[in-house]
Amino acid sequence: MTVEPVSAPAPTVDHGDAGAAAGGRQRLARRVLDVPPSGIRKFFDVIATMPDVISLGIGEPDFTTPPQVIEEGVRSLRSGRTHYTSNYGTIELRRALARHLERMYGVGYDPDGEILITVGASEGLAIALAAILDPGDEVILHEPSYVAYVPGIVFAGATPVRVPTSSDREWALDPAALEAAITPRTKAIFLGYPCNPTGAVLDPMTIRAIADIAQRHDLLVISDEIYDRLVYGDHRHEAFSALPGMRDRTILLGGFSKAYAMTGWRVGYACAPRDLLDGLLKVHQYQIMSAPTTAQDAALVALTAAEPDVVRMVGEYDRRRQLFVEGMRRIGLPTVEPRGAFYAFPDIRSTGLTSEQVSERLLFEHQVAVIPGSAFGPSGEGFVRASLATSYEGIEEAIGRIERFVGTLG
Repeated sequence: MTVEPVSAPAPTVDHGDAGAAAGGRQRLARRVLDVPPSGIRKFFDVIATMPDVISLGIGEPDFTTPPQVIEEGVRSLRSGRTHYTSNYGTIELRRALARHLERMYGVGYDPDGEILITVGASEGLAIALAAILDPGDEVILHEPSYVAYVPGIVFAGATPVRVPTSSDREWALDPAALEAAITPRTKAIFLGYPCNPTGAVLDPMTIRAIADIAQRHDLLVISDEIYDRLVYGDHRHEAFSALPGMRDRTILLGGFSKAYAMTGWRVGYACAPRDLLDGLLKVHQYQIMSAPTTAQDAALVALTAAEPDVVRMVGEYDRRRQLFVEGMRRIGLPTVEPRGAFYAFPDIRSTGLTSEQVSERLLFEHQVAVIPGSAFGPSGEGFVRASLATSYEGIEEAIGRIERFVGTLG
């Protein structure tokens, strides 16, 4: 099914006197004022004040960083590694990452000039957008999508062009809708698969169709693959830059937060052909200098010695995923099977309530925290995001509470 693309900046909000000094002069940039506060953060702020809440809201692993990784961080600090590294990051980590990407996905990067270690994938996203976009440029992205994508494009001075996806297509981006959204101002395609919030992945035919469109229209691709290791069933992740003809037009973003349970360490990476990476490096140099040294040392051990931990965590997420999807379907809330990440996106339209109303009532009446689908874009309305980064027992209890809530609606 082809869905009409929606071309618009982030939704505007009523600012009142926000950003204005006493004399009435506007102090904040219009593009900052025009981006509403995160729809996720509001719920987190409320959850923090409530006891006995089962949180299916937070998007970070509930596992602790593997012990050997923690020990390396401690050793790094105690040995006095408390200074800047190269702007690119430690050569040891870059070499290990190059070997990892070659082994996992068959894509080769030169660790000396094509790999940059960043402060999480979030910094990689920000510097990639800053490096390639000029005012008036457009970036096409699928939605629902991670809440930071649209604001990131707006903050870079460009225009997001959002192409809705739907549960009918299992939340995968439709290549025909993507191509219909291209204009002479289109500079890049932005992909975030496996997808937060839907858990969607792209099948081989779809991903190759998108690559063909990028080549025919001479577009860059930013591919956020932070959830690359968290895939289930018979799906096998393919790095977008590994596709024929894509390495030289793709900025590949990734990191250690999700697969290695290292959110607080703040270490990610960006990989790109040398001419593009030079631009990212320039922004990184002036804004950041280098990623944290201790985190880089720990990430090296994660790559080289934590594979069994990754396999164990993925297995547990898979168990929770199956439990939650079966539970939602039994209750009568249709749920597309998530094939990646650690989220599910149940359809709550049968309740007759908006996604925000469902989220608020679940939280205040039944102490279950989910995130309204509308926080991830207009096409997320009618759905809620549930994070599976909580215990199996917690998910079982949450399913029971959601079932009681649905029962009260008749």
